[in-house]
Amino acid sequence: MRAPAAPLSRARDPGDQASFGRADARGHVYFWQGGSLWIGRGKGRSDRHAHHAFQIALALVGVCHFRSDRAEEWLEYQGALVRSERPHEFEVDGATMAHIFVEPETTEGRALSERLTKGDIMSLPEPERGSIAGLLLDAYEARLDYSEMVSVAKAAVAILTAGLASRTSVDPRVVRAIDHMKANMRDSVSLAAVASVVALSPSRFRHLFVQETGTAFRAYLLWLRINLAIESSMAGKSWTEAAQDAGFSDSAHLTRTFKRMFGIAPASLVRPSCAH
Repeated sequence: MRAPAAPLSRARDPGDQASFGRADARGHVYFWQGGSLWIGRGKGRSDRHAHHAFQIALALVGVCHFRSDRAEEWLEYQGALVRSERPHEFEVDGATMAHIFVEPETTEGRALSERLTKGDIMSLPEPERGSIAGLLLDAYEARLDYSEMVSVAKAAVAILTAGLASRTSVDPRVVRAIDHMKANMRDSVSLAAVASVVALSPSRFRHLFVQETGTAFRAYLLWLRINLAIESSMAGKSWTEAAQDAGFSDSAHLTRTFKRMFGIAPASLVRPSCAH
């Protein structure tokens, strides 16, 4: 295990590296119920975007930069926690990065909300940041298999949420609704149909869903669909095929949704070769 590196918080000039016209990534994406790990090398600047999940961003080699408002200066991080549903921009210059996305309605997501008590972006404290970064970098360089990488990512989240068990749990009707949505992603999924599964009226279900997840039903459905499309692409399908798999009307709809949630075009996420 590598020794933790010192945290960084140096302000940058917003004009630095303005030549980045797009962000490119080359790496692996691993999914599990309620979360995902994106790990590899990246370069460039994202558009302003927001996603449903909390984001744990770790520079395993190098540094990264965030800002939550265009009027703000860029701040430099080795590790950052970004609040769910909050617009922000991200920039990296050839660093090896790990991004862990944790859905806020999960037990781990609710614990992260206990940790991020103010602001939209916080620097991860030592020694947790160093421990997590070392764990992920060792796993990445060892080229562990899919299930092993998922286990390492979950262990990384557990380090950050240790002792922060949320005082509240998600309404079991919403849990059932989400399970139903995930099981039927390749079919037509409507609010009315999902509401009937949990024996609620559409209006009552709509209100409860927002209350428990922090987002609207349609927005959450798009979040699930975009993740399914990413899984399909990482499995070797074209983005056009991935769009069809995930129930998007066409690849243009997928691209718009992807850019709104992640700040980059889906074509910028390059599938890895056999070597890292």
